[in-house]
Amino acid sequence: RMTIFLVAVVAVVAVLSPAVVPAFMANPVLNGLILGVLVVGLALNLRNVARLNREVNWIERFSRDQAAVSSAPEVAPRLLAPMATMLRDHQGRGRFTLSAPAMRSLLDGIASRLDEERDLSRYFIGLSIFLGLLGTFWGLLQTVGAISDVIGTLDVAGQRDLSEMFGQLKAGLEGP
Repeated sequence: RMTIFLVAVVAVVAVLSPAVVPAFMANPVLNGLILGVLVVGLALNLRNVARLNREVNWIERFSRDQAAVSSAPEVAPRLLAPMATMLRDHQGRGRFTLSAPAMRSLLDGIASRLDEERDLSRYFIGLSIFLGLLGTFWGLLQTVGAISDVIGTLDVAGQRDLSEMFGQLKAGLEGP
């Protein structure tokens, strides 16, 4: 699903690129930085999802057959490593049960590992928002500067009618 969404976003960007490229080139350094942060953030999130797939595959294998609990590095989970170790140590001793406090401790450990994985994602999301707002502020400063330049070039001394002055202002804003 995530891949389908990313393909759809890339398709929309491809369709809109003729209109977006001139806006991007207005400040290529800042826009390139924003795009770079976006790409790195996407790569990190895709890596996190891929790492979760290993955990899901291990749980599915274990639920089908408890003999699938293995210590092989290509099979053993990382996030669920404490649980895998407990299950491997208990393998062959009959039915495995956990007390409520032991289950809570195990789940808390998994939750803290997941939170650690998400911290970097949150950082990149915040950085992307900050850079986007910085770009907006930069654009507003340039717009105010351009309007100031147009107003500064107005010659109102010889104007008898306000419509002539605003016609001159409109011509200055529209450019050559």
